[in-house]
Amino acid sequence: MNIPNNIFYTKDHEWARIEGKLAYVGISDYAAHSLGDITFVELPKIGQMLKQSAFCATVESVKAASDVYAPLSGKVVGVNAQLAANPELINQSPYEKGYFFSMEFSDEAEKNNLMDASAYQKYVEGIAK
Repeated sequence: MNIPNNIFYTKDHEWARIEGKLAYVGISDYAAHSLGDITFVELPKIGQMLKQSAFCATVESVKAASDVYAPLSGKVVGVNAQLAANPELINQSPYEKGYFFSMEFSDEAEKNNLMDASAYQKYVEGIAK
């Protein structure tokens, strides 16, 4: 299982890679593999305002459809258009080519509600038991 150190995680298996005032958002390697082959993703719209922990996207796989929740509050400034034709990028490269969208996050303090890589690793290991 791949859990990069430079990323923050939620208990719902979303991640946020923060670069300045931007956050790139997707689902974790654990979530992508748990879902199986991803067949479709519905992304938020550019300009949409998101609230931390609120529904923002949907991902469908051969096993199930799952809601995706915003790891931070802010405004969507870009979406990964490649996912429309190639949703399997989420399985192949969840933290790079398979990211969902980028956002300008609005509240620095919300990072305190997220887990770092070591906390997320322990969390996932607890689920797997």
